[in-house]
Amino acid sequence: MKKHIPNLFTFGNLFCGFLAISYIINGDMRNAPILIFIAIMLDAVDGRIARILGVSNEMGKELDSLADIVSFGVVPALLVAYTYFSDFGMVGIVFAGLFPLFGAYRLARFNITDQSESLKFFMGIPITLAGGIVTFLVLFSKTIPVLIFAIIFYLLAILMVSRMRIPSFKKIGLPKYSVLITLFLFYMVYLFAKTRFEQVPVYFYVALATYILFVVVRFFKEKEPRFPIRRRKLPKRFKWKLRKK
Repeated sequence: MKKHIPNLFTFGNLFCGFLAISYIINGDMRNAPILIFIAIMLDAVDGRIARILGVSNEMGKELDSLADIVSFGVVPALLVAYTYFSDFGMVGIVFAGLFPLFGAYRLARFNITDQSESLKFFMGIPITLAGGIVTFLVLFSKTIPVLIFAIIFYLLAILMVSRMRIPSFKKIGLPKYSVLITLFLFYMVYLFAKTRFEQVPVYFYVALATYILFVVVRFFKEKEPRFPIRRRKLPKRFKWKLRKK
């Protein structure tokens, strides 16, 4: 049972992506970014929880990639298609659809990369980071010109599949995706202040609870300890002295 606990967070990530798609189809561009914000936090803690419990495995890695391609590849592309590229019709949908293709290639390459190398550096920017930036920029679709956004959008797609080595956040001591999470948190506070209490989306409170969970996990896992914790064996000499007494 313990080995399935991290997968629950990964499933939560995937389900947030599914819910975000349903909101986008219905034209609700307010709840969809909040759901991606929740998915980012769930993605940031599922691997850490697996290491805390000592249940990291290949299945969890593959499952995480499948969830990421939906939440941080397909969903951001749909957001772009229905906001920045909405005036281009089917052409805009096709152009936006290139983003998850680049993301899928990046995830496939990551899965066949040696684990020891992936802990030292990232080969190209992670899809979570790229998708999170795209989702955040969608919030300003009425102020950022389409041309400027398109340059950033495709630059992020190219950076995902590039061979550029980016130092891993674990090695340089920075919380994973903390900048994105903080930006989304400020957005939710702004949303809360802008609307009346009863008009705040229900996912605001879900996101707040998830953020608290994220902070708790970060507090107990600030540095990568050696988990699972095992009872330290006493030296034989020390054991002999205890018995003698």
